[in-house]
Amino acid sequence: MRAANNHTWGPKLHADGSATFDIWAPALPSLAVEISEKIYPMSPIGGSWYSVTVKGVKSDSTYLYVLPDGSRVPDPAPRFQPHGVFGPSRLWDHKAFGWTQNHWTGRPWEEHVFYEIHIGAFTAEGTFVAALEHLPRLAEMGFTAVEIMPLAQFPGERGWGYDGVFPYAPHNAYGSPDDFKCFVDAAHRCGLAVYLDVVYNHFGPEGNVLPQLAPDFFQADNPTPWGDRIDFGQDAVRRFFLDNVIYWIEAFCLDGLRLDAVDQIEDARDLHILQEISDAVRERFSERHVHLIVENPANGTDLLATHHEGRRLYDADWNDEFHHAVHVAVTGEASGHYEPFADAPFANIKKALAEGYLHEGKRTLPIEPSPSASLPPTAFVHFLQNHDQVGNRACGDRLHTAIDKHRFRVLTEILVLSPQIPLFFMGDDHLSNRPFHFFSDYEGEIAEAIKANRPREAENFGGFPPGVRPEDIADPNDRATFTRSKIAWDQTHTPEVSDWKILLAVLLAVRKKHVLPCLTGAEGYAGTVIPSEDSLIFIDWRMPGRMLRLRANLSQEPRDLDARLGQLVYATGSHTHGNSLEAWSTRLYIQPPA
Repeated sequence: MRAANNHTWGPKLHADGSATFDIWAPALPSLAVEISEKIYPMSPIGGSWYSVTVKGVKSDSTYLYVLPDGSRVPDPAPRFQPHGVFGPSRLWDHKAFGWTQNHWTGRPWEEHVFYEIHIGAFTAEGTFVAALEHLPRLAEMGFTAVEIMPLAQFPGERGWGYDGVFPYAPHNAYGSPDDFKCFVDAAHRCGLAVYLDVVYNHFGPEGNVLPQLAPDFFQADNPTPWGDRIDFGQDAVRRFFLDNVIYWIEAFCLDGLRLDAVDQIEDARDLHILQEISDAVRERFSERHVHLIVENPANGTDLLATHHEGRRLYDADWNDEFHHAVHVAVTGEASGHYEPFADAPFANIKKALAEGYLHEGKRTLPIEPSPSASLPPTAFVHFLQNHDQVGNRACGDRLHTAIDKHRFRVLTEILVLSPQIPLFFMGDDHLSNRPFHFFSDYEGEIAEAIKANRPREAENFGGFPPGVRPEDIADPNDRATFTRSKIAWDQTHTPEVSDWKILLAVLLAVRKKHVLPCLTGAEGYAGTVIPSEDSLIFIDWRMPGRMLRLRANLSQEPRDLDARLGQLVYATGSHTHGNSLEAWSTRLYIQPPA
């Protein structure tokens, strides 16, 4: 179901060489568009929309909107901002790109193993074209999907992307829209699905032109923690984001989206915007696999409920609670976001693996919530770290650098061999020792405010290591902070890294061969925690036609196992038979039906 009006945001190129420009500007009595230094007055077409069709427009023309006072602003829904947030917008002919993977129809959800990347920090060049070189290796290891941190045009050259102000335009420092298409096409050629992280809860603090055109686009008196909240009570606002969802998936052949912090999206209408987004995607892309993921700190199972035709509204939620429980258990850090997980962290790990959420959720939709245990394990994306959990730390350090290597290996085995959908952060595949910092590209008061906030964020993500002071945190706006965060691909060929890559490839192969067949048709109430001491992770999952049994020992001592657990399909340690589980080892069994 789509928004009620027929107007759409952004420019539209026509086959006859003309172009139509539509824009919603309820705050303005008149409007014009300037193309190649020539001004074309726009006509009001109802509902505070303005429109004009201009003949003889080149498909790569730049343009600006001219306000009644003579000032000029970019299009709030441009397809490309080649000169950044303050430059003119540029038309883009999406039909001109020559896709080579037209047969690609995506991957079923249960096949996904995610690898999260930041385009700017993934390579020294920080571009789409440079990044695609590494895709074949990821596919060969066994990853099946890449998830890209936000691309929407944001201020400056470098940043995490959660401060975007032009949601339709890929960030210019990474390359052109066609460069992004080359990346997607290359990923599909390797068998990798591609997902994009999108931010629909706020806009960034600099370069947003919408307040000049339509201040009612936002709820200034009801801000999110990062900026003014979006007012989804307006038809034109809903259209902006509904069209944006379809645009990214359709124009760039994406396999899905991950919606950031949906707990900060409020909507009082009977049909909530989050449900309308899901309905629109399911209706538009019924011919191929397209999946939607949420980051929902509210833990509402309503967004993961089965809606129609057996499909969940959203395929899965990023389950931060699994990460937090693991982090507290293996590091002892229990401040900030980790404080609620300080008690019984190993029990929390087991519960998250068996049931999903640890804490009761808050619903978003008028759907009766159900226990998270009633959801299939595949409704949760699990990870040992992601951009937040690394980048918000005082030193941007990675988990494997802080704990015993045997313990990290067992945690990785648990992540891959469990039936939840695993996600890795870039660098996890080769035990990267490079930090990943929070970085941005601002000046003046905004830059100082961002810098001042970093110690508070560090307190939330593990605090300060011995000898590290708040003033020691890297300045987010220093280019060197960004440079240090880049993956160093020339450091990936040591014997230790080679061994790790082999292990990870083996794990992913075991998941594909033995775990994946268990996931099709998986249902709720699948997981059972087998009573054991803290450092033992013993979980059974009742899957269609078989039982999946994970036995992991995170202690320094061997432990006894039950007999007759089923077919052993994976084991670490020198003694992989018998009823003794070695220190720092993992086994996976599959028991067929009796």
